[in-house]
Amino acid sequence: MSRNIVIIPTYNEKENVEKIIRKVFSLYEDFSILIIDDGSPDGTANIVKGLQGEFPERLFLIERSGKLGLGTAYITGFKWCCEHGYDYIFEMDADFSHNPEDLARLLNACQENGVGLSVGSRYCNGISVINWPIGRVLISYFASVFVRKVLGVKVYDSTSGFICYRRELLETLDLDKVKMKGYGFQIEMKYSSLQLGFGLKEVPIIFMDRTEGTSKMSSSIFGEAFWGVIALRFRKIRPRK
Repeated sequence: MSRNIVIIPTYNEKENVEKIIRKVFSLYEDFSILIIDDGSPDGTANIVKGLQGEFPERLFLIERSGKLGLGTAYITGFKWCCEHGYDYIFEMDADFSHNPEDLARLLNACQENGVGLSVGSRYCNGISVINWPIGRVLISYFASVFVRKVLGVKVYDSTSGFICYRRELLETLDLDKVKMKGYGFQIEMKYSSLQLGFGLKEVPIIFMDRTEGTSKMSSSIFGEAFWGVIALRFRKIRPRK
């Protein structure tokens, strides 16, 4: 069994899901994949089921009843992966905005630096974003500036969703106490990890906006993240009992 598994949440990703699965499985490093599909009406889950016979013991699927939020999808995935004994657990988008070739770099960063998590960072080496409107780049970049100022953490890309976690970190975090559901979830996970004493290493990546499918971003996601960061400033992060 692979020691490494990539969690990929999906909702209406029929254009991308088979391609991303085949790309990850073509890499030199050995990765398993856990797809968490939130009831995609376009048949995304059926495509995954059709591939499971081709990739037994490497491709797994959890189907949920509807759009329950990015954060809850990852929490579900983290618990499943820890229960099944994976050592390194990754977050990655289905739409190729995260380059699967960078998975090995994130893994090496965790292993070589002895940190709890490594982060694929768009902003630790300038701004490395392709095909995003300038307004969205600025919102994303200054969101991380805001997080650094309010929470006092030195993370240049706090909203990044391209991450490698050690299992020990996820087993220490009280995942049931994670409050944010959208992209604020990414901020909360990084802040909580640092508060519990786990090291973090940022790895520069080039982020390319999706070319197929549609974005799931909304204004409510930004609102949750803004007020969630303020609330985090006054929360005491404790390990799981």
